[in-house]
Amino acid sequence: MTEEYNPLSLSCEPKLLQVIDEWQKNLELDRRLSPKTASSYLIDIKEFMHFLADYFGRKVEISDLKKMKVADFRAFLVWRTEQRVVRSSIAREMSTLRNFFKYGERENLFENSAVMSIRTGRGAKILPHPLSVADAGRFLEAVSKVVKDSWQTKRDKALYLLLYGCGLRIAEALSLNVGSIPAGAEAFVIRGKGNKERLVPILPVVRRALGSYLKVHTNPEPNAPLFTGARGDRLNPGVVQRNVRAIRRYLNLPDTVTPHALRHSFATHLLQGGGDLRTVQELLGHASLSATQRYTEIDREQLIRVYEHAHPRAHLKNQSVSTQQKRSDSRAKRGVK
Repeated sequence: MTEEYNPLSLSCEPKLLQVIDEWQKNLELDRRLSPKTASSYLIDIKEFMHFLADYFGRKVEISDLKKMKVADFRAFLVWRTEQRVVRSSIAREMSTLRNFFKYGERENLFENSAVMSIRTGRGAKILPHPLSVADAGRFLEAVSKVVKDSWQTKRDKALYLLLYGCGLRIAEALSLNVGSIPAGAEAFVIRGKGNKERLVPILPVVRRALGSYLKVHTNPEPNAPLFTGARGDRLNPGVVQRNVRAIRRYLNLPDTVTPHALRHSFATHLLQGGGDLRTVQELLGHASLSATQRYTEIDREQLIRVYEHAHPRAHLKNQSVSTQQKRSDSRAKRGVK
């Protein structure tokens, strides 16, 4: 286990440290979570163990986990709330704790049913922020006006089209090698979160952009990184984010326009064009349908806006409300109740 600032060894006895280490390996190997996700789980456990060490006034032992009551877990929630941690993050931390305690029970190391009875609200649902169809087109056209170097223009346009035209995550696109997408292929296999593979169709416009970029690629060997930086190394996500910010400023687009917003736009525009939810789920590589259903909320909000703008009865309702408000304001000025 990597020792960092304020390490777990300050909070836990060695046997518990070993259990946490084995639990994290289980997350990566058996549950196939990405190293980044497993690392976020570990951060949650660190917060919990640091709290317990302060709560008990000593290093935490495995036996302590067996004896904890509902009030002890609630004390942790209160502590995190006092630290101004948002509700959604606290909910995620409790989910991590339940996973950890289930692992302890499954391995016959410790058992505690109290943690399963703690419920936390998830907070407000955060919807994705896709670009409009028009803005997505403007965004792609602006690449050549913002990026001056010809090969970088071809590289960035091919990358953005993979995000918007194929729905890739930025990490998925940057992990591709030259040989990952065969020349002229109509589809390719991408390995996403949890090492899950999915088949991704390639639109002709994406194939053309990739073909144009590969003609100026500095190292066209199959095992070479597909997207590279100025020095020939695999392209850094920070460079992509910086370039997107430049296009955003050029077009005066909102801060919500990020590399990931292109993936959001892919999903939203598919659903608006008549794509079914299950197909979009497969294309995005979502493990659950609920993750994909967020995009239907966006479409629903758009439908409501269109209705209120275009339907004649909606106008009459708005006029009626406006008239009532004017009458109310007039009576208030005259002192009439």
